[in-house]
Amino acid sequence: MTVHMERDGRVTIVTLDRPERRNAIDHSTLLELLAVQTEIAARAPSETRAVILTGAAPAFSAGADLNGVEEGQFTADLQAVLRGFGALSVPVIAAIDGPALGAGTQLVIAADLRIATPSSQLGIPAARLGISIDHWTIRRLAQEFTPSVARAMLVGTENYSAERLHTLGGIHRLGDLSDAKEWAQRLAQFAPLTVVAHKLGLETLGAEYDEVAAFESARQTAWASADAEEGRAAFLAKRSANFTAT
Repeated sequence: MTVHMERDGRVTIVTLDRPERRNAIDHSTLLELLAVQTEIAARAPSETRAVILTGAAPAFSAGADLNGVEEGQFTADLQAVLRGFGALSVPVIAAIDGPALGAGTQLVIAADLRIATPSSQLGIPAARLGISIDHWTIRRLAQEFTPSVARAMLVGTENYSAERLHTLGGIHRLGDLSDAKEWAQRLAQFAPLTVVAHKLGLETLGAEYDEVAAFESARQTAWASADAEEGRAAFLAKRSANFTAT
């Protein structure tokens, strides 16, 4: 197995574990990630309220494993994995410690939130390899890391430290895995139906009417939920809310 999953209360930690290859992504890893996403989706948010995606030392992920990686099924499954994290109904935190290059950076920007050790390096060196990434990655990179950074990474093949990206807003917090776990436990306390609506709204920015309509439906569901009543009651009573995703 190249992907490990463990649970810490209502937080699920997904770890890329090919340290001998610096957690490079091969096709087997993608299939395991797809299986993990399916399992999480089946029990979120009833049992899982937040996800951490990380890599075993010494890297988050050095990129795609170029041994046997070609345009075709690999790239199709990579796309499914990237979009799959956005489709999960719970927040996904990328916890980065070490290089996150190529497909590693793609996984990072697929997450909702990002925390990294300051010296971690991110970049997409596709132009050095004679290959091209997909349009989803280009758009997402520009949205999350700014258009200027996206141009520097894609056209100039520049790497950025997490510390530098933090000053630009692309990395939300500086810290290690223990900090990520603390953050995730806090996120797990929030109203799940609200998170569903907000994630859907963010994932469908600039989308067509049908996708926006799906967001409106999720938003109305959150407003009409028992959790909305619980949130207001807890606020007025000055106590912690107990959200049940209903």
